[in-house]
Amino acid sequence: MSVSFEHWPYPARVAHRGAGRLAPENTLAALRLGASFGYTMFEFDVKLSGDGVLVLMHDATVDRTTDGAGRVGGFTLGELARLDAGGWHSDAYAGEPIPTLARVARWLRRNGCLANIEIKPEPGREAETGAATACEARWLWQGASVPPILSSFSEAALEAARAAAPELPRALLFGEALPDDALARCRALGCVALDVHHRALSGPLIASAHRAGLRVIAYTVNEAEHVAELSALGLDMLITDAVDRIAP
Repeated sequence: MSVSFEHWPYPARVAHRGAGRLAPENTLAALRLGASFGYTMFEFDVKLSGDGVLVLMHDATVDRTTDGAGRVGGFTLGELARLDAGGWHSDAYAGEPIPTLARVARWLRRNGCLANIEIKPEPGREAETGAATACEARWLWQGASVPPILSSFSEAALEAARAAAPELPRALLFGEALPDDALARCRALGCVALDVHHRALSGPLIASAHRAGLRVIAYTVNEAEHVAELSALGLDMLITDAVDRIAP
């Protein structure tokens, strides 16, 4: 299925890294908890292991979210699989593993859920990670009625993803300091959406993006009153940690 401004098959609200802060981020436990609150689409981060396997991880190192230490790319998949990615959060999640993209894709598809895959490359592996993510996503979601969105702060990663699987929808990420040429950069990469920090958003910006044929995604929106404000401005999708307080 192709994705365009006219055909936008995604829900208005997306769970951040699974269930945000209620469970260990970027794990299947977090996705399952987010789904228990009614969420049907999940944002999560992927990186390449040292032996070229895509795993869910936000940081450059495993230090914050596992019982290990060191760069993600310094571990093989087998070594990453032995780390505890849940005990840091709470005792209830002790022993939760770092999942591969393949494992998460199987769970999402079997449970009728959608994905926003953020490509988080290590420095120097931007193109490699972007191409690997696009190729694997194409294979894992083959025949799916709705494809995953591939997003990244790295334009090199998105360009490589575009070359590898041009049919998959892409979104370029920006922080609070939005450059003047943000929309042009999105269009140059063939993106379907601008993905931006919620503090950078305004009604005129959303309207300009829409005129340029781009949908607008905001992260990370955790206050209910802010959800209402952004929705009134015409926001297309928001990403939230507050899956227990913001209805899907």
